[in-house]
Amino acid sequence: MADLTILIPAAGASTRMRGTDKLLIPIDGVPLLRRTALTALATHPAVLVTLRPGDAARAAVLHGLPLATIEIPQAHSGLSVSLRGAAAAIDRGCLMILPADMPDLAPDDLARVIAAGEAAPDAIIRATAEDGTPGHPVLFPADLLPAFAHLTGDEGARSILQAHKDRIRLIPLPEAHALTDLDTPEAWAAWRQAVSKTRTS
Repeated sequence: MADLTILIPAAGASTRMRGTDKLLIPIDGVPLLRRTALTALATHPAVLVTLRPGDAARAAVLHGLPLATIEIPQAHSGLSVSLRGAAAAIDRGCLMILPADMPDLAPDDLARVIAAGEAAPDAIIRATAEDGTPGHPVLFPADLLPAFAHLTGDEGARSILQAHKDRIRLIPLPEAHALTDLDTPEAWAAWRQAVSKTRTS
């Protein structure tokens, strides 16, 4: 899928972490944001990351990676402004939204979503958990890119999904890969405990 861009929105304030930047927390020695970017790059060469203006710490963990970054001046207004800015920067082609805080997603998961998009180019491809619960990533076809210009608030692309729900094709990923996000200290603790049990079993 040559006209695809994988977007990693990383312009949020991480407020639910109560003072800790979740995207800088290391997993196996690699900061979460860099880990997510490496997962995307292992799947597809065109990766775009949105950042807050002057966010040197997040920019630093991406240093040396062959990806593009853009700053979102009004990032505090919510996720939608980040998506609007990214879509405007891309201007054309398909867009996959890959949240930065989902460490269970692997290159094989992203490849499965991309393959589904290649097989059904007019569909919105949305990953689900193994039980069918909708999650991320979500791949939007090129004709829906202009709709991102009208997004508002902190609901992401939910309005686009609702307006075009008849075009959504659900693609199951293993276990809860499509759902696990780490946006609170409690979520981090539970995830680390689950990973530890898996590695010692």
